[in-house]
Amino acid sequence: MASYEEILKRLEAEGNLRTIPAVTDREIIDFSTNDYMGLATRVDLREKFFSNEANRLLPMSSSASRLLASCQDEHNRLEQLLEDLYGRPALLFNSGYHANTGIIPALAEGNTLIVADKLSHASIIDGMVLSRTKFTRFPHNDYDRLEHILGEAEDRYERILIVTESVFSMDGDFSDIEHLTEIKRRHKNAMLYIDEAHAFGVTGKYGLGLSRDSAAFPDIDVVIGTFGKAAASAGAFASVTPTVKSYLINKARSFIFSTALPPMTSAWTRFMVETLTGMEQERAHIARLSGLLNEALHITDRAPSHIAPFITGDARRAIDLSKKLLALGYKALPIRTPTVPAGTERLRFSLSASMTANDITGLGNAITTLTT
Repeated sequence: MASYEEILKRLEAEGNLRTIPAVTDREIIDFSTNDYMGLATRVDLREKFFSNEANRLLPMSSSASRLLASCQDEHNRLEQLLEDLYGRPALLFNSGYHANTGIIPALAEGNTLIVADKLSHASIIDGMVLSRTKFTRFPHNDYDRLEHILGEAEDRYERILIVTESVFSMDGDFSDIEHLTEIKRRHKNAMLYIDEAHAFGVTGKYGLGLSRDSAAFPDIDVVIGTFGKAAASAGAFASVTPTVKSYLINKARSFIFSTALPPMTSAWTRFMVETLTGMEQERAHIARLSGLLNEALHITDRAPSHIAPFITGDARRAIDLSKKLLALGYKALPIRTPTVPAGTERLRFSLSASMTANDITGLGNAITTLTT
C-alpha cells in the first residue's frame, strides 16, 4: 500500500496536486468564483441587512439539529419564502453536498435503481455510493440511452430515480428539462431529481432556475437549489411535495444528524433571495456576457452560458495557462482529473454580473495572445 507521501508525490508528478490558493491584494478580474450575480462583495446590501436591529441580534448558531433546536423562526421563514416562490414545500440543508448525499440515499430505499448523467457532480456520485443500492450512469445528455436503460429496468425495480443537473458545473451546458419529464412520464415507477445549484439565481424568471419555468415542473419530484453561489450565502434547499418533505425529515441522515444553519445565515439568505428575485436586468446582462464569452473562447458548439470551459487536454498546460493569465490580471484556475475526465483538463471561466463587456473582450485577447 502506497504511503500518503508517495500518493502526494505521484499527484505532483501528474500535475494533479492541489493546494489552497494564496490570497492576493492585486486587482484582478476573477473568473474563478461562483458569485454569478456579483452579490458577494456588495457592501450596500450588508449595510442594509444589518441596519435592521432584529437582524443584528439574531443568534450566530443553532446549537443543535433542526429536530432539536429551538431557534426555528428564521429557518421557517426562509422555507416559507421558497414555498411561495416554487408553489410547494422546501426543506433546508447545510450545503448542496449535504443535500445530495442525504436525499439520494433516503429516496433510494428498497428495490431502487439510480440512473444519473455521466457528468453529474461529485456530491451526486457520493450520494449514489452512500445509498448502497444499484446505480448506473448514462452518457452526458444522451436521452436515448437513458430511455433504453429505463425500458430494460422498469420491470425489475420498484422505483427508478433519474438524477441530473440543469446547468452542468464544469461544462456550463444545459439539460433538456421538457425531454426529461417526457421520459419520466413514460415510466410509471420513475422519479426525476434535478440539481439546480448552478442555475439558481441566474436563470429563469425571478432566478428560480430552469425547472420552475417549465410547464412540466410538477413532474419534477425533487429540485435542489444552493445559496453559496449566486445568492452569496450558505446552505441549500430541496423543493419537494409535502409527502417527500416529511419523508426526508425522517430519513435524510445529513438533515437529521447535522447542526442546523445559523439563524443569522438563514435570515441573510432570505434577504438575498428576495434581492435575487428582482435582478432581471442583471440576469439579462449575464446573458449578454455569456454570448461574448463564447466568442472570446471560440466556442461554437453550444449555447451561451455563464460557465464556459477552455479545454487544454493536459493538466500542466492548464496550470501554465492559468499562471500566465493571472500575470495579465485574469484569474481562472485549472480544473483537472478527477474533477473532469482525463484528457478534458481545462480552465473554467465563470461570469459575474459585476463584469463588463470589456472584461470579456480583454480575456479573449489575452487567451489568443497566449495560445497562438
